[in-house]
Amino acid sequence: MDLILSMYAFFIFYLLFLIWRWIDGKRDKECYILDYECYKPSDDRKLDTEFCGEVIKRNKVLGLNEYKFLLKAIVSSGLGEQTYAPKMVFEGREENPTFEDAITEMDDFFADSIEKLLKRSGISPQEIDVLIVNISMLSAVPSLCSRIVNRYKMREDIKSFNLTGMGCSASLISINIAQNIFKTRKNVYALVVTSESLSPNWYAGNDRSMILANCLFRSGGCTMLLTNKRALKHKAMFKLKCLVRTHHGGRDDSYNCCIQREDESGRLGFHLGKNLPKAATRAFVDNLREISPKILPIRELVRFLAVTFIRKWSQTKVGGGRPVINFRTGVDHFCIHTGGKAVIDGIGMNLELSEYELEPARMTLHRFGNTSASSLWYVLGYMVAKRRLKKGDRVLMISFGAGFKCNSCLWEVVRDLEEESNNAWRECIDSYPPNSLANPFMEKFGWINNEDESTFVLPP
Repeated sequence: MDLILSMYAFFIFYLLFLIWRWIDGKRDKECYILDYECYKPSDDRKLDTEFCGEVIKRNKVLGLNEYKFLLKAIVSSGLGEQTYAPKMVFEGREENPTFEDAITEMDDFFADSIEKLLKRSGISPQEIDVLIVNISMLSAVPSLCSRIVNRYKMREDIKSFNLTGMGCSASLISINIAQNIFKTRKNVYALVVTSESLSPNWYAGNDRSMILANCLFRSGGCTMLLTNKRALKHKAMFKLKCLVRTHHGGRDDSYNCCIQREDESGRLGFHLGKNLPKAATRAFVDNLREISPKILPIRELVRFLAVTFIRKWSQTKVGGGRPVINFRTGVDHFCIHTGGKAVIDGIGMNLELSEYELEPARMTLHRFGNTSASSLWYVLGYMVAKRRLKKGDRVLMISFGAGFKCNSCLWEVVRDLEEESNNAWRECIDSYPPNSLANPFMEKFGWINNEDESTFVLPP
């Protein structure tokens, strides 16, 4: 009898030990953001209305119709007068950029954001275990990842990943890589560096589908410090709850709607096709279909299914609107990629978001423009600067990118986040939101709409 009791006791203790090991191991697989730094270029790189007009005038291949198209695009873009461009634009060399321009642009970003982040966190470059760099439109040899390793003399056994061509949703892909590494290794520091190189990709032609990129994309970047160290979880800002990636590259129309190519004159640029909204919507819907069960309560999913069934049955008789999932039941804040005003409007309409919920994305587009994969982090910075994020809040990030891709993730705020000195919004947050987001381009250049092709001459 004593032997049987001993065996039962041993079995129970062994089972409890296995459960404890499973829980203990799961804790070490968490992904935390300790801190992040959004890049703020120098003030001499701001694109105000007057200078934008000068840049457009320098493009000698534009005709009146292209000027009218540009005016309409800029006026409706949602961008303000404080966004940033590469130095070579201010030097008048956008038609003939050099490789050195691209490298210098990245070096300026690295020197500012990486050094500030590491200094503030007290982490030395030699403590970094994983380095992930995503710069979509610049592929250098050695890689930009190796350039950072060399600059900061990082360890020989560092695990490095250099991503190119991944588009505006690349930062969440980088987070996903770090997340997967955290599942197999304990006590890891990961540095994620995300930006875009505009210097070699500023389009100097007259193809409308490629001119549009000049109206939207701006200089920026972000560096994030991630870890799975359990001992540091109380210092973390955010904890990753889940991440979902959707890739429609197998569809030709999705693949070709957002692509780097040459125009008929051989000028390199970034083509944004007319079917881009349709491709984005399709990817967005598929992504939401997968992430919804992971982040929403059961009661909301059951309600949505019930409403969908009832509406489907009743439409043939009394009609009915499209049922919409209420994401507010599982999400407190929405961090939307600033791909453009139409992107923000579209997501807001599909998720039935209020202007308050769309405000961070709209203000980021106005102040910083579309900074590609780093846009999400400026939006998040706006929320922090406005003191919107409290402990336990859940933030849904939604991003789109060439491929075509839609990636999303859910973060939980680990501690109350007050406005911090590192925030890129620090100096201007009190002036946002402004009374009006209208830019002065129409007031300054609206006369172009009244011109005739046969008599049109640009003023000096």
